[in-house]
Amino acid sequence: MHFGRVLRAAGLPVGPRQIIDGIQAISKVGIGDRSVFYWALHATYVSSKDQHEIFDQAFHIFWKNPRLLEKMMGLILPTFKTNGSTEQPNTLNRRVQEALQNSNKDSDSTGQNREAQKIDLDSTMTYSSSELLQTMDFDNMSTEEVSNARFLISRMKLTVNEIPIRRYSKAHTYGKIDLRQSLLDTLRNGGDYIPLRYKRRTSKSPSVTAICDISGSMTKYSRMILHFMHVLSNARPEVHTFLFGTRLTNVTRFLRHKDVDEALQGASKAVVDWSGGTRIGDCIREFNQKWSRRVLGTAPIVLFVTDGLDRAGGIGLRKEIDRLQKSCHRLIWLNPLLRFQEFAPKAIGVREILPHVDEFRPVHSLDSLEELAVALQPDKKNRSFEMAPWLDKLRNLE
Repeated sequence: MHFGRVLRAAGLPVGPRQIIDGIQAISKVGIGDRSVFYWALHATYVSSKDQHEIFDQAFHIFWKNPRLLEKMMGLILPTFKTNGSTEQPNTLNRRVQEALQNSNKDSDSTGQNREAQKIDLDSTMTYSSSELLQTMDFDNMSTEEVSNARFLISRMKLTVNEIPIRRYSKAHTYGKIDLRQSLLDTLRNGGDYIPLRYKRRTSKSPSVTAICDISGSMTKYSRMILHFMHVLSNARPEVHTFLFGTRLTNVTRFLRHKDVDEALQGASKAVVDWSGGTRIGDCIREFNQKWSRRVLGTAPIVLFVTDGLDRAGGIGLRKEIDRLQKSCHRLIWLNPLLRFQEFAPKAIGVREILPHVDEFRPVHSLDSLEELAVALQPDKKNRSFEMAPWLDKLRNLE
């Protein structure tokens, strides 16, 4: 039961049902064989491949000696090895560190008062200042840091700059003469004189549409993007959000809720292929055929969020992404893999998409999201993210 709480604190979806299943599994297999004990708990607590590493680390640390964490976690656990481990990670997962630390604090609060320790060691050995959090990769954040990052996203100031459109509206001051309205008013007055009426160009904020990859490799980044899109949806009038893995899901109406928890809970329930595979070409085709003309409004900006890893091998992707680019004013590709300086467009999906986007940006940290917020303003296009250098790299690889 205590171990289940540790896993839940580390981010695994472990509830009362899983804990009861774990107790029943152990009652069947016993505790005589460590390997059987490990896999019995693994079968009840782990529901997806990306949860395995967290479970593995937590298991070998917790069942070795939980009390050791009080003093030595920060120094010993990052290099801790267990002979019975089925998979030995190089470093301790930050969420496991945090969960075990909090777990032991809870144990101390319910037990007897102990003698104060002469040596105080930081169990995580990390410093999460606001400056560090701004540049930290979402994938490396602990549970507490993720919570802090979400709070900072909710506090982002998103300036909405409007652009003039073709339509005109009535103006009460001098400007362009509205000849049609002036003549109509002249007829109403008997034609004795011509009252001059004026008009002005109407302005409107560009529409923003996000098409976000929720496959296994993009899970942590897509959740942060959803928080960003929730803030954007409440700051701008025309914002649409779509999620895709093997199918396309429109979650726009959920993100319009003021309460972020209610919004994200609704979006999560609407998606059935979270953390699965990716069929980029098929999903973009569905967007082009069913949604493009309905949601791409005034000077539309499309945020295409994916790492470009396509399970379908890029079949039909070039044609569909080209059509998408021609349907919008700006197509911005947000790729978390750009956090690596040595990144090169080698994957088939990346090579198919790259020639058909207007900007290529990273989306792995709070800083990158703030830069994106600035880029969404019509007059703030940053030339450092234009495509010429990337197209040169693509030609060199070919």
